[in-house]
Amino acid sequence: MRSLRVRLAVCVASMVFCGASHAQPAPEAANPAFDAELAKQLTADERGMKKYVLVVLKTGPNKVPAGPERDAMFKGHFANMGRLASEKKLALAGPFDGVDGWRGLFIFAVESIDEARALVATDPVIIKGEMVAEYHQYYGSAALMVVNDVHKKITKKGF
Repeated sequence: MRSLRVRLAVCVASMVFCGASHAQPAPEAANPAFDAELAKQLTADERGMKKYVLVVLKTGPNKVPAGPERDAMFKGHFANMGRLASEKKLALAGPFDGVDGWRGLFIFAVESIDEARALVATDPVIIKGEMVAEYHQYYGSAALMVVNDVHKKITKKGF
C-alpha cells in the first residue's frame, strides 16, 4: 500500500510540475513563455522534461546506535547530499516519516541506475548499512534542477 501511495504522490507531483506538458499541441501552437536558453541549461527535452533516477532509501540491516558514530554518520550523509546537489547530480532529496521502514528519497539527474548506484555508494548511511537503496527510472520536469538553487534562497538555518 505504501509503495502505491508513494508512486501516486510522485505521479501527482510530476503532473503539478508539468501541467499539460504531455498533451500534444498543434505544431503551430508554440508556448509564448518558452525560454530556449533555460531549457538548454536544464537539459530539458521538447516537453520540458528529462530523465532522472528515483532512489527510495529504506531501513537497512545495521542500525547505528545513538552516539558519536551515529551523529558523524548523519553529518556525513548531509554533507554528501550537499556535495551532490552542488555538483548538479542530486536534484531533490528529503525524508519520509520512516514508520514503515521507508526513510527518504533522492532524485538524481543521471541517465542510468548504475550512475545513481555509484553516487549512492558514497553516502555514509549506505556504507554503514543504516539504509539500503531501491532504484527506479523516473521521467519528470527539468525544472527540478532549480529546486536546490531556490532552496538556498529560502533556507534560514542549515542542518
